[in-house]
Amino acid sequence: MSRLQQVTVLGATGSVGLSALDVIARHPERYQVFALTGFSRLTELLALCVRHAPRFAVVPGVTAARGLQDDLRAAGLATQVLVGEEGLCQVSADAEVDAVVAAIVGAAGLRPTLAAVDAGKKILLANKEALVMSGTLFMQAVRKSGAVLLPLDSEHNAIFQCMPGDFARGLSQVGVRRILLTASGGPFRKTPLADLEHVSPDQACAHPNWSMGRKISVDSASMMNKGLELIEACWLFDARPDQVEVVIHPQSVIHSLVDYVDGSVLAQLGNPDMRTPIANALAWPERIDSGVAPLDLFAIARLDFEAPDEQRFPCLRLARQVAEAGNSAPAMLNAANEVAVAAFLEQRIRFPQIASIIEDVLSLEPVVAVNDLGAVFEADAKARALAEQWLSRNAR
Repeated sequence: MSRLQQVTVLGATGSVGLSALDVIARHPERYQVFALTGFSRLTELLALCVRHAPRFAVVPGVTAARGLQDDLRAAGLATQVLVGEEGLCQVSADAEVDAVVAAIVGAAGLRPTLAAVDAGKKILLANKEALVMSGTLFMQAVRKSGAVLLPLDSEHNAIFQCMPGDFARGLSQVGVRRILLTASGGPFRKTPLADLEHVSPDQACAHPNWSMGRKISVDSASMMNKGLELIEACWLFDARPDQVEVVIHPQSVIHSLVDYVDGSVLAQLGNPDMRTPIANALAWPERIDSGVAPLDLFAIARLDFEAPDEQRFPCLRLARQVAEAGNSAPAMLNAANEVAVAAFLEQRIRFPQIASIIEDVLSLEPVVAVNDLGAVFEADAKARALAEQWLSRNAR
């Protein structure tokens, strides 16, 4: 290779960011870290900077930036510290950057991810909320800039691997009947419904198969994560919501499947480890070692499947309704969910009330057309305000 590929990792201290850095470190002949960003885990960000020596680091505030800059100088590093959303966008769009790992959780990842898109970068997308909030605008920007959009969610990466190379022509044109989006069912798949009123944040974050951040873990427990992935799949693969079926698969070995009109069903299997989809996207269209152990089918022995229960998982029902409605509805859904999950983690509400807040917000605010980012953020802000009003009336 003529030079090392320069990689920016947005959300470097989260589970996806750390997995990405693990894969990058395994291939120093291919990749070099250009920039690392972090939000609150600044001690961890400093350690990552010491290990990977990026050109830039980005933190939220000026005070944090000064402290990190002093620590980096003391460590003998020339890493320059940038601040806030402007800094995130700068390291996403820099002319020297080849690839951007978009792993910031939530709406905060939208602008820097779009900055990378507008700059025509290779985008390794883990921030599903960016696409959920602004699907039409996001995909228009990808087409206009020529950016390469590769999914990092294990499910969407699996679908990508099982799709024909020309799937952008349309699912019906390439013989695809439907997408089967797998879900583990999370920690409450078998919990008696009455007991969900009393589950704790720690119980909700105890995912049976995956190690993730607390917000995403709660989304997995409520299956809102799968609802957001359903919306994301529609945008990534130009699918209608009725062409995406969610299947609960507790072992998390089959990461998703594609059903073809001739009766063939292609599946991507692997151990539940984010380094597999990261390595696939980072090296695409090549393959590189991810550090993940080979799949032992004899140890797994069996694979189970079941249909999701929408009484148990009302968030999945709400997400499907929003996928059908489109326009401002997905941004409202995402915003209300972020507020509700934060309130649950703070023990201000009970677990089933996450769905109650979201449903209430969606019923109060009409769906409107979204023609620019301003409209996206306006819908986001309105939904957050309505969710906060719900909390002021009902939080325990």
